[in-house]
This record gives sequence, structure tokens and C-alpha cells, in this order.
Amino acid sequence: QLLKMKEQHNDKVFEYRGITYKQYKDENDLPLVQSMIDNELSEPYTIFTYRYFVCKCPELCYIAFDKEKPIGTVVGKIEKHRFKNHYRGYVAMLVVDKTYRGKRIGSKLVELIVDGVKAAGGSEVVLEAEVVNAGALRLYQALGFIRDKRLYRYYMNGSDAFRLKLLLKDIEDAEEEETTLGYEPESNMEDLAQEAYELDALARLVKPPGGPGGAPDLKLDM
Repeated sequence: QLLKMKEQHNDKVFEYRGITYKQYKDENDLPLVQSMIDNELSEPYTIFTYRYFVCKCPELCYIAFDKEKPIGTVVGKIEKHRFKNHYRGYVAMLVVDKTYRGKRIGSKLVELIVDGVKAAGGSEVVLEAEVVNAGALRLYQALGFIRDKRLYRYYMNGSDAFRLKLLLKDIEDAEEEETTLGYEPESNMEDLAQEAYELDALARLVKPPGGPGGAPDLKLDM
């Protein structure tokens, strides 16, 4: 199913409420995705972090446009759980231009990731949100996400996060279905964000970034 998903990857375009949602196509789209996310971060990611996600799952990255103006983006991923025989999606990054918040653009971007995970046979979608980010928590709750656990001192500034989970189908049924697919487990989805941060840390040993420090907390659709 995952192989079929990658074979069908081809610059998909969706229209919703006057906004165009385009699937990530190739490396030419990367600077656009990076610039939108970096503009909303207190401590930007390095290029290695973006490539970590978009090179593995370009079909789970979308850019929202108002005519020709880019106004939002989402970056996701799907992999097999290391300790369980089922696939899970992960929402890694989500931003919406401040002047376009409150128009369900962020919700639609997340829904595109969820739909992609469903199409690939995934059984759940997970993500992290800062415990004080009330707007993000409301957005995800409205989409059906529930709080799975609290991650203490998760962000670089020491603040906590909630791990949120959206169940797409019964896990036991999903594990029984996927035993016949023959996929080998890749990395633990719960470690993806930490691995991305480690890539950033290694890159900064070579070339420290400018700008203020702080948690790489994404500004989500309110």
C-alpha cells in the first residue's frame, strides 16, 4: 500500500473554499516550505530536518495558496511502528499565515495528511502540541485528536507538550491486516521529532544559526 502511494505521487491539486492546496512536487518546492515554516519559528530548523521528512514522504506535504500567494504548509510522514505491527502517520510541521487564520486552512491541511495516511493503510495519526497552545489544541480536538500523553520539557525552551492521537481503525485489526504485507519496520514514529532535533544539533556544530533561541514551536491555525 505504501509503495502504491508513492507510485501515485504526482503534484495533486485540491480546491476548497477558494484556497488551492498543492501537493509537494520536488526539490523546487522545498525553499518555499522552509521559508514559511522558518518565519513562524523562534529557532528555525536546518535544511537537514526538512529533507528528513519531505524526501521520505513528499506525498504527505502540502502547500496552500490564495491565488499565487503561498499562505500555509503542512509536512507529514508515515512509517511502521517499531514495536507494533501497524502503520501510523505523523504531522511534523504546520503553519498558516497570520492574516489567514480562522478560515479552517490549518484544519484542511491536517485533513489532507489524515486522508493520505488512510489511503496508505495507516491506523492512526500522531503529533505534538505545546500545552499552552490553546488554539492548536482546539484545532486538533475538533478534528478528533485525543490527548495520549504529556511530554515533559519536550521543547528546547523547557516547555511541555501533549502527544495527540487520532485513531483511524482498530489497532488489532490493523496489525492482523498488515502481517500479510511483508513490510520491515523502520523507525519508531515517537522518535521522529527527537531525531529531527538531533539532526539540527549536529548541523549547528558545523554552522550555528543566527537569531534568537527558544523552542521550535509552530504557530498553528487559530
